[in-house]
Amino acid sequence: MSLSNVTRRGFGALSAALLATSALVLPAVAQTPPEALVIGQIAEPKSLDPHAVTAVNDFRILMNIYDGLVRYKPGTLEVEPSLASGWEISEDGTVYTFTLREGVQFHDGTPFNAEAVVFNFERMLNEDHPHHDTGPFPLSFFFSAVEEVEALDAQTVRFTLNAPYAPFLSNLAYPTGLIVSPAAVETHGADVGRNPSGTGPFKFAEWRSNEAVVVTRNPDYWDGTAASEALIFRPITDANTRVAEMLAGGIDMMVEVPPTALSQFRTDDFKVAEQAGPHVWFLILNAKEGPFADKRVRQAANYAINKSALVNDVLEGTAEIAAGPTPPAFAWAYNEELEPYPYDPDKARELIAEAGAEGAELTFYVTEGGSGMLEPISMGTAIQADLAAVGFDVEIETYEWNTFLGRVNPGLEGKADMAEMAWMTNDPDTLPFLALRTDAWPDKGGFNSGYYSNPKVDELLEAARASTDQAERAKLYQEMQTIVQEDAPWVFVANWKQNAVTAANVQNFQLEPSFFLLLKDVGKE
Repeated sequence: MSLSNVTRRGFGALSAALLATSALVLPAVAQTPPEALVIGQIAEPKSLDPHAVTAVNDFRILMNIYDGLVRYKPGTLEVEPSLASGWEISEDGTVYTFTLREGVQFHDGTPFNAEAVVFNFERMLNEDHPHHDTGPFPLSFFFSAVEEVEALDAQTVRFTLNAPYAPFLSNLAYPTGLIVSPAAVETHGADVGRNPSGTGPFKFAEWRSNEAVVVTRNPDYWDGTAASEALIFRPITDANTRVAEMLAGGIDMMVEVPPTALSQFRTDDFKVAEQAGPHVWFLILNAKEGPFADKRVRQAANYAINKSALVNDVLEGTAEIAAGPTPPAFAWAYNEELEPYPYDPDKARELIAEAGAEGAELTFYVTEGGSGMLEPISMGTAIQADLAAVGFDVEIETYEWNTFLGRVNPGLEGKADMAEMAWMTNDPDTLPFLALRTDAWPDKGGFNSGYYSNPKVDELLEAARASTDQAERAKLYQEMQTIVQEDAPWVFVANWKQNAVTAANVQNFQLEPSFFLLLKDVGKE
C-alpha cells in the first residue's frame, strides 16, 4: 500500500501501511494522517549513520532515532543525563566515568551496555577496529582528546582523555555522540546508514530515496512513549515548493521558511516558531591560492559586500549582521567589542588596487539549499553583484546541497575561490577548531576548506579547549575572534534566527537552540 493510497483512505492502519510503503505521492491538496507527523525537510539526508554525517538536515532525523550518553536540556545547550544516568569527573578533568541505564535495548533487540559504547567510539577513533572502514567519520575530531574507552562492567564505561577537554560533555550530546547498535554495524557494514538502529523514541521503517524517510513509534522507549505514531521526513529542496506544500496541507511542519514567505503563515491556520541560536552564515575564501591568498583582498571582500542590504532586504530582518566567526548566542564567549566590517566599496577598491587584484576572476560555489542556508541563491546573486561593483569578475557555480558539500568540504584548492557555508554549533570551540585551525585543513581531516593558517589562532584554540575555567576560555576565544576578523579568512555575513512553521493542530513543538528537531512529545489534536 502506498502512502498516496493511505492518504485517500484516511490513513487507517498507519503503521502497517508505512512499513509497506511503495511510493510517496501526496496529492496537491492533502490532509496528512492524524497518527503521523509529516515534516518538510530542506534536502535528502546523506546518511542515517550519525557518525558519518555533518549536516543539521540529517541530524534533525537522527535525534529522533538515537540517544547519546547525555543530551541537551530542552530549550538550552546545557547537558543532562540520557543513556547515562549519571557521571563522575576526575579532579584533573581527564577521566569521565558514566553509569548507564539498565534494561535499555536497541531497536534490533540487542542490549545497550558499556560494550556497545566502547564499540561506537572505537569504531570512530581506532583505525585498527574491524569496522573502522564503515566510515569515514568526519566529526570524529569531536573526540580527538579520547585516549581510551573502557567497559568497567556492563553498566559502567570510562573515558580517559589525553588532557582536560572542556567541550567533552557537550560534544557527547551532539549527534556524533549518538549510540548505534553494534549488531546493526556488524550486519550492514558501510550500509548501516541505510539500515539504522538506535535506542531512540522512533524506529527506522523505510527510506525511499528522494521521497521520504519514515520512522515509527518505539513502544519500548525508556523515556516514555512518543506522541505520534510515525514521523515522515520528506525532502523538498525547493523552498517555494515547501511553502506550497505547507499551505496546501501536504506537510504538517516545515523548517527554514524563506523570509519572504513567513507572512503567509501568520494566520490562525498555522503556528510560526522563531528563535536565535548559535548560527553563522559566511563565505569561505581560498586563502591558499588565487586573489584571496592576499589578506588585503579578503578584507576587501568584507568591505565590498553590503551585509545590511542582505539582512534587511534579502532576509527581511530574520538575521543580524555577523561580526566574526563566533555567534553572539554564545554570550559568555562572544567578543562584544568587535564591530562588523562596514559597507565601504571605496575602501574595498583601495585594498584591491594595493594588492594588484583589479579585475580578478573568481569562481563562487553556491548551493540550491541546505542546512542553515539563508536564501542561498538570492544571497549569492546579491554578493556577486556587490563584488562586481568593486571590479571582480565573479562566476557562480550552483550545486545541490550534498553535491555542494562534496565539492567544498575536501577543500577549494584548484576548484574555487569562495563558497557559501553555514554552521550551527553546540560550543564556541566547535566551528573554529574544525574550520580555522591549520591542523583542520581538509587533507588533515578537518573543514578548513580555505586553508587559513595562523599559529596564534591555533595556540589560542588549543588552550581554550584544554581550560576548565570558563572565564579563561572566554578570554581566549575573544582574542581569537579579534585576530580572525582581522585576517578575514571568511566574509562574515549573518547570524540567523531559525524558524519553523507547523499546522495549527500540531501540539508541543518548540525550536531548540541546538537547531535539532526533537519530536518525541509532538503530536496533533
